[in-house]
Amino acid sequence: MREIRTAELLSIGSELTVGETRDTNAGELAAALTEAGVEVIRITALPDDLPIVQAAFEAALGRADLVVSTGGLGPTPDDLTRESIAAAIGETPAVDPGLEARLRGRFDARGLAFSTSNLKQAWLIESATSIPNDNGTAPGWWVDRPDERLIVALPGPPRELRPMWAGWVLPRLRARGFGQRTASVTLRTVGLGESQMAERLGARLDRGANPTIATYARADAVDVRISAFPADGQDAEAMVAAAESEVMGIIGEYVWGRGAVSWADAIEAALATRNWRLATVEIGTRGSVAALLGEGVGDRLISASILTTGTRNLDGDGPLADAAATDAAAQGDAPRADAAEGELAALARATAERTGADIVMVVRARRRGDDLSVSIAITSPDGEHAERRVTFLAGALGRSRAALVAAAVLQARVR
Repeated sequence: MREIRTAELLSIGSELTVGETRDTNAGELAAALTEAGVEVIRITALPDDLPIVQAAFEAALGRADLVVSTGGLGPTPDDLTRESIAAAIGETPAVDPGLEARLRGRFDARGLAFSTSNLKQAWLIESATSIPNDNGTAPGWWVDRPDERLIVALPGPPRELRPMWAGWVLPRLRARGFGQRTASVTLRTVGLGESQMAERLGARLDRGANPTIATYARADAVDVRISAFPADGQDAEAMVAAAESEVMGIIGEYVWGRGAVSWADAIEAALATRNWRLATVEIGTRGSVAALLGEGVGDRLISASILTTGTRNLDGDGPLADAAATDAAAQGDAPRADAAEGELAALARATAERTGADIVMVVRARRRGDDLSVSIAITSPDGEHAERRVTFLAGALGRSRAALVAAAVLQARVR
């Protein structure tokens, strides 16, 4: 039996190609296939155009062991997935009596009139098996080809697709022995851009290698993903572990987490190891640090004060997002945006005294041309620490990057 090692995904519907609907199905299916050890070699969005969709199926069947399509299984004239598959493989669709009976029964049970246009949802071709759809009127198709390649056609609505994929398609794919056992790890980094990361890792990023090492720029990190499949008698997990050790030797100082961990998760875990409570004060960031940490830090974050860049006095009527910060007036004026680092350190000490926090971080962002200058002052039982960084770009994106810089400095100090 043909091994299913490669797959292509076809997302069908003009609503996708004109930007009216966002395609989430392809991402979910690609993740499931990758986890199972199937390489997704192409993802394509297609309009409701019979020649285009037919050509896409023909081309995909020439490249991949498995072709999965989503969408185009409705009853209207622009739903052309069935016609496209039939034309691509040279078969003629016809109404299946069993499917028609079930379809009419569903309409009757709801007191709805059955339109003849719905009959196309009861079509099958000779090489197709119907995939039951308990949440809609559009059954899917499982198509076995003579060369043992497979086509799986699923409806577009996620509430229909997901149970059909998980409950019907995946078990049958597993029974076919699809994919191969793989192992992977993701290292989350900060402090190097993706191009700098690629330069350091060099030839190790060869996509034809096993293990495969790849970089991905995310909103909160540059991720380095290491994956492997068994080869030459070697265990995939051991291969990944060896590659991870090599990569850590090169970029380990920039790694702040593994897997799907968030900054909030990482900082909460670091604080928990020392049983510390955190307080933060932000100036000129519009709360980007608090937004990044969110609820993830939990009870470890006991105070989060947000000041505008024009704030000087905190004695009751300053523009604050956290009224509790007014208590800091007992320790003097809050610094302006152009204040020296010494004033930030003083505010950190005052906040520690006011809140009882074990570690306090004060973050101030100031515009410097097209970028932001970020000053950070931290006080903790380990002592005081201050540093200044520059983030690429200003505005909302710059403030988000300022929060990432602050989180990296904070985590390093806690650790």
